[in-house]
Amino acid sequence: MLKRRAVVQASLAGAVVAGVAGIALVAREQAAPADEAGWRPTAWPFPRDGWPPGRAWRLGTIEVYVRPKLGFCGNCDTGVVNDEEVDRVTDIDLLDERFAPAGVGSAIRVGRFAGRSRIYRYKIRNGALRHAEGIAVSQKCDLIVAVIAGNLADERERASAHRFLDSDTVQGWLERELEGR
Repeated sequence: MLKRRAVVQASLAGAVVAGVAGIALVAREQAAPADEAGWRPTAWPFPRDGWPPGRAWRLGTIEVYVRPKLGFCGNCDTGVVNDEEVDRVTDIDLLDERFAPAGVGSAIRVGRFAGRSRIYRYKIRNGALRHAEGIAVSQKCDLIVAVIAGNLADERERASAHRFLDSDTVQGWLERELEGR
């Protein structure tokens, strides 16, 4: 049987290792170069699913998650044209499976892609209510989905996230992902 001292030492060593790993993760994100507007890349925070992971960025309290879903657009001729399709294809469910629309969506353009966006309510782990914007745009049969999470009541922050989606940072990455499709 282990002595109490050995158990305490092992526990402390484990805590030190976990603390150093956490500090390294935060330092890595802080060291990531920001674009000209201050957006910093962060690690894709969601578990693996049927699609490749996307990219994530943060500016203050706003987070933007983007990923292509190649060959997934429901209607290759018209693209994303109704709220039900936005509900079905955006990654809002990665924030909370019990998300709910907060209103009617609207048409949107992101770079050269056209589609729809919609605001949703969702809960975080502690039960607090939050809002996120789900965006689904397409070109031919390829779908691009984005989620903007944060203080969407502040129109300046939401507009900043929209400008970021149109930026060379995001659009350049999408062009590389689409490989001339």
